[in-house]
Amino acid sequence: MASAVAPLAPPPGGIGGLTGWKVLLILFAFFGTVGTVNAIMVGVALTTFRGEVADNPYEAGLAFNSQIDAARAQDDRHWNVSVRIAPGGGERALSASFLGSDGAPLTGLGIKASFAAPADLYRDIAVDLHESAPGVYTGATTAPKGVWDLTISASRGGDVLYRSLNRIKME
Repeated sequence: MASAVAPLAPPPGGIGGLTGWKVLLILFAFFGTVGTVNAIMVGVALTTFRGEVADNPYEAGLAFNSQIDAARAQDDRHWNVSVRIAPGGGERALSASFLGSDGAPLTGLGIKASFAAPADLYRDIAVDLHESAPGVYTGATTAPKGVWDLTISASRGGDVLYRSLNRIKME
């Protein structure tokens, strides 16, 4: 006696309850989620730090050879420059001494200092130094404790004659 096996019929509502409408809704939910996440990421990327330090990096790259020539001319001058930052908190005294290759004080220079935070352009602090004695230029900074990139530049008649960049740690 042979028993008859009835063929399996799909359950009502499609295979495992998965209908065409459910597949369509799953696709819309998937691509809607991807689109929403992409929109959020684009919004965050456009409103945060862009990662560039120079305002015009292409032009800065083109001027690189002239910066090398300026550095060679600076080395040929053999100036002796020393910078001192008073310890403590709050406003700190900053002094820079400029001596020529013969040891004579260099007067009449326009001295600028800037404290640049390595990771945040918005924390940069610029300081103008004024000649307080022959060859000695002083100013004050409010740079708090931490790591800073200190740039000192000296100019005369619009020409930058000296530039120094040093990473310092303020205690």
